[in-house]
Amino acid sequence: MKIGYFDCIGGASGDMLLGALIDAGASQDAVLKAISSLNLKNWKVDFKRTQRGGISAIKATVTAEKRQTARPANEMLKLIENASLNRSLKKQVSTILGRLIEVEAQIHGVSAKDVHLHELGGDDTLIDIVGVIAGVENLGLDTIRVSPLPMARGWIKSAHGPLPLPAPATLALLKGVPIQAMELEAELVTPTGAVLLTSLASEYGSYPKMTLSQIGYGAGQRQFPFPNVVRLLIGETTAETDGLLTEWITILETNIDDLNPQVYDHLIKQLFELNALDVTITPLSMKKNRPGIALSVLCKSSQSDVLIDCIFTETTTLGIRRHEIERVSLPRHVVSVNTPFGQVHVKMTHWKGKNRASPEYEDCRRIAAENNVPLIDVMHAARESALIEIEEHPLR
Repeated sequence: MKIGYFDCIGGASGDMLLGALIDAGASQDAVLKAISSLNLKNWKVDFKRTQRGGISAIKATVTAEKRQTARPANEMLKLIENASLNRSLKKQVSTILGRLIEVEAQIHGVSAKDVHLHELGGDDTLIDIVGVIAGVENLGLDTIRVSPLPMARGWIKSAHGPLPLPAPATLALLKGVPIQAMELEAELVTPTGAVLLTSLASEYGSYPKMTLSQIGYGAGQRQFPFPNVVRLLIGETTAETDGLLTEWITILETNIDDLNPQVYDHLIKQLFELNALDVTITPLSMKKNRPGIALSVLCKSSQSDVLIDCIFTETTTLGIRRHEIERVSLPRHVVSVNTPFGQVHVKMTHWKGKNRASPEYEDCRRIAAENNVPLIDVMHAARESALIEIEEHPLR
């Protein structure tokens, strides 16, 4: 499992996170292509190497048109809806933006649909959010951990007049997140940085156990007595028990007793399209003797918010349980083998000196239909071919 650890040494903002992702190896082309899909006018993102406190880092400079008036929240959501982003990325960005809008609504005491964003309503906010999510996706990070976030006092200008630091939106977004005081008068964590980190993080704390492979530094705008950078560490979890892989994933659960059964097929397809690892439904008896369904979804922690949104949208449920669980699994790889009926993909694992082969069902089903032979014959042939293949060419 590929882990990303954001070490927020000098705070966190959207451009700092973006710089760290690029420095750690995210494709500039992939990030800029995602931003381009927003169809904004007169924008630019420059990535240049600079220094903060003697540390070499990438400074992401976002240039966009300045708005003279506040922007309606639904206008920003509409821009995301009309963007040609892939479905998973679009869902994540919409969810993150929705959290930002909800927090602003609570602070100003209005409904989310009536929110008008001032400082956060600019194109630069959209560019930061889309760029960071595209960078995380490009790096293939399975889970993200975040360090405690540094907080400093002071004041910041806003359309409503001077506001105390940390900004009210930042504090609202950081509920339940570990923070630490810094003796400084400056904005260290911006609302955009806060909403991105809290949406991406599966956990907070010190360094995760991993084999370190990549390091990136993202520079902030100012020089402080300490390096004004975000540090991104990327690595792989290592097997801890006799070749087993251990990883932290999320399980989403809900019980439903009032949904048309025809919807479940559509729902499950939607969840898999949004990168769910597994989806199961189990019959159960609920209150008042109603027959119901227990829906269970396994996913990467970074995808849980997107899948929660899908479940609430596509079902009648009013609540979802979310748990972080440790999964222990066998390392696996997929091979393509020839059988008397055709080519089949087979999932291979190895445990305690024995090879195991699991033919892909869809391949076998299709080939059985094309050749008018029993499905079990195709599966048996594929399994035997795969075991012979792995004996002749064992994994290194």
